[in-house]
Formats: sequence, C-alpha cells, structure tokens
Amino acid sequence: MRLALGEAEQAARGGDVPVGAVVLSADGTTVLAAGHNEREATGDPTAHAEVLALRRAAAAVGEWRLSGCTLVVTLEPCTMCAGALVQSRVDRVVYGARDEKAGAAGSLWDVLRDRRLNHRPEVVEGVLAEDCARVLTDFFRTR
Repeated sequence: MRLALGEAEQAARGGDVPVGAVVLSADGTTVLAAGHNEREATGDPTAHAEVLALRRAAAAVGEWRLSGCTLVVTLEPCTMCAGALVQSRVDRVVYGARDEKAGAAGSLWDVLRDRRLNHRPEVVEGVLAEDCARVLTDFFRTR
C-alpha cells in the first residue's frame, strides 16, 4: 500500500485526484505494474489508477488474464474499475479508503462480490485507510 500511496502523491503533483495502484504477481513479492490517476494529464476519462495499472500489468505478463495477481489501490474502486478488475481475473483487490459516494467494492455498490458475475476476487478493505484518506482530504482541501 505504501507504493500505491507514492503513486497517489504523483497524481496529486500532476493535478489529478490522488489515487494510486499497484499490481502484484501471484507470489505477492513482485510489482508487475503501477499507476496513478492521469485523467487531467491525458484528457482520458478512463485513465484511473486501477485501469492504467491493469493495462501495464497485462503488457508485462503478455496476456489480459491476471489470474493469481493482487491489485492494491488507495481508494475503493468505482464501477468502471471494478468491472475492469472482474474482467482481468485478478484474484485479490486490496484497498485503503472507502468511497461512500462512488465505491463499487462494498460501499455504494458491490460489483466485485456480485454472485451474478463469472469472477469474484477476494476483497480486503481498510489497509492504511487513514493514510489513504488523508492524501485525498489534503488534496481537496486545497481546491
């Protein structure tokens, strides 16, 4: 999560909402890819930290299926990112701060654990939640 927080800080320096993500290999020891929000930097509405990290991880392993992998992200994924996580077949999603307004991993929706879908990753929430929330609060306080 500390690596994801570092990514979030990069996003903030670039003027984007500070969310960071990393994808870990199946053994949990290797970082396959990282990303942070780049919507403002790129003008791309899909440039969320999770989506960018998933794209980069898929490129690193040479296929779209990220079975066995873990995505670690500072903020609870939105519906778009939750859908991408299901489609990528990651085994585990670990997130820090809850997003009561747009979260899709248990707060507002629960896309990741929806029994109607063909893949449901394990969800671990609240890892370094206060640190993750503080980065967001500090960012929006200056806006």
